[in-house]
Amino acid sequence: MYFKTIDFSKFTSIKVGQKEEVLIIEKGDEIPENRRLIGHGNNLLISTNPPPLMMLGKDFDFITIEGNILTIGAATPTGKILSFVKKHNIAGFEFISKLPGSMGGMLAMNAGVKEYEIFNILDSIQIDGKWHNKDNIEHGYRFAQLNGIATEARFIVKYGFDATLLNNLVSLRSNQPKEPSAGSLFKNPPNDHAGRLIEAVGLKGKRIGGMIWSDVHANFLVNLGGGTYTDAMELINMAKEKVKNEFNIELINEVEII
Repeated sequence: MYFKTIDFSKFTSIKVGQKEEVLIIEKGDEIPENRRLIGHGNNLLISTNPPPLMMLGKDFDFITIEGNILTIGAATPTGKILSFVKKHNIAGFEFISKLPGSMGGMLAMNAGVKEYEIFNILDSIQIDGKWHNKDNIEHGYRFAQLNGIATEARFIVKYGFDATLLNNLVSLRSNQPKEPSAGSLFKNPPNDHAGRLIEAVGLKGKRIGGMIWSDVHANFLVNLGGGTYTDAMELINMAKEKVKNEFNIELINEVEII
């Protein structure tokens, strides 16, 4: 293991943060219990005083096939996974196109698009050195209770990559803003959409400092340049308060705030 200085204003997809010392974990290292694990920074808003941080290193960036078992390291980027499954004609991963981040991040939040989610195709996860069948892991919409550090995931190989499905799913994301963001800020409440609620309370296009609720898609908090954690939290708390007051709905963060 070793320390690496990371500038979170450049590292995270929302381009907010400061320089922090992050512990990089490789295979064989004892994973400390007093540090917060982060992924590739695509679903992350870091505060001005985060807890001690750690990341999985390059030892956990791999893809292997043995028989009908596909094993993917938790630090493997989604783009690398998509290229691999396309090359090997493996089905089930079409939905990860345009989903930024890593396998570990997808597992931690059961990432997906519409009804397509990583747990739908998952077989098992190695957590704290032990394999767990997905059926024994509590999970749901944009949620998974891993109760430890996930380092690898296994999938049963099914062949027949569907390029048409990939293109259809990519088109669903065409209404997303191009400016730096952390993706959808809030989970969609049951039978509703967070973006609709934010727009309904008059916050679509609301700006504080460098941060703004996008006028392209209201559930995206985007950085127009120089946005800060304080700017972001003011807008996030404003949205939660207004939606609660007007609709009696609690907006729940999809973005990880630490």
